[in-house]
Amino acid sequence: MIIKDVQACVIGRQEQHSGGSVWTFVRIYTDEGIVGTGECNSGASYSGFALKEAILSMKPLLIGQDPFNIHMLYEKLRRGGRYGGSSHPPLIFAITGIENALYDIVGKALNVPVYKLIGGKFRDKIQLYADCHAGESNDPKAYGDKAQEVVAEGYGAVKFDVDSTGTGKLDRYNWTVGAKEMTHVIHLIEGIREAIGYEVDLAIDCHGQFDLPSAITLAKAVEPLRLMWLEEPVPAENIDALAQVRRSSSTIICTGENQYTRFEFEELFMQHAVDIIMPDLAKAGGIAEGKRIADLADVHYIPIAPHNVSSPLGMMAACHVMASVPNFLFLEFHGRDIPWWNDLCDGDKPFIQNGTMALSDRPGIGVELNEKVAKSLLWNGDTYFD
Repeated sequence: MIIKDVQACVIGRQEQHSGGSVWTFVRIYTDEGIVGTGECNSGASYSGFALKEAILSMKPLLIGQDPFNIHMLYEKLRRGGRYGGSSHPPLIFAITGIENALYDIVGKALNVPVYKLIGGKFRDKIQLYADCHAGESNDPKAYGDKAQEVVAEGYGAVKFDVDSTGTGKLDRYNWTVGAKEMTHVIHLIEGIREAIGYEVDLAIDCHGQFDLPSAITLAKAVEPLRLMWLEEPVPAENIDALAQVRRSSSTIICTGENQYTRFEFEELFMQHAVDIIMPDLAKAGGIAEGKRIADLADVHYIPIAPHNVSSPLGMMAACHVMASVPNFLFLEFHGRDIPWWNDLCDGDKPFIQNGTMALSDRPGIGVELNEKVAKSLLWNGDTYFD
């Protein structure tokens, strides 16, 4: 079997509160008629076409190759382009989609699901946490009500953002959180915890929008609330600053959606900067690289709870990885507010039930794009696969 063509397209819509709902898909065609599909994304709609062009630029390196040589092809793309930044965004995102499509081909060729290609499974269902939004009210009660609504759907954990709370901050580029805003943020978190109690896990996301003293202040203030984690309290660029936040407080610190490949996660571990990691497996290198990252974290007794803003296809790819490692904690679900999320793909539906996603036993990734729906959601006039 050899690869005879590589195509890409961009699908989705940028809707209020839907975050990363514009995705770039890769399709790899073989001379035996087996076709694999992979997903990659950056979480930013404007970069979809950039990822498509990056994927197509790698096409000459893939044509005529054996799709079973997944690791070799991954390193061929990553190492071969290292002077052009292939271990960094957006090129590593493109490589991620290609690698996922290769695993889809091999699974279909062997008639086995992806998780059987990477060591088998520890679990049949993947526990999810819901990324929640409480509208524009910025009221602790509204946040608490939304949390209760989501918990009633069966989710064992919820996450809320506190980096944009509408408290009248005038300077969006100064990441110092003043007394008024800090008090409001703390009251929001307290309101959520009071609403759901202490038997439901609660994560809080700062989106890297706080400076060091503000992050330390918040981490210490919420210690009694026993958060599942405080996410990206400072920007991802300075790992030493993150380590300072972690040392300052007993609050669990989580980061990783803006780190890519095992090399960047090793730096987090070596600097003792993190308690939980959250790589986004649709942009961190792919299925095998996601497993390498998880295994590396396990050496340090650190759990993995991937960031996820993917379609059902990309999310199922992440499920295969998380089923195959012992130190899995939660997988994010970001699609509750996207009305067409479930319709975009075909597979074993419903994809989400009682706060979990069942691992597919279908060959390959086990989820396919619904052609009719996908064509109706092509991004900004893009063309669908041939």
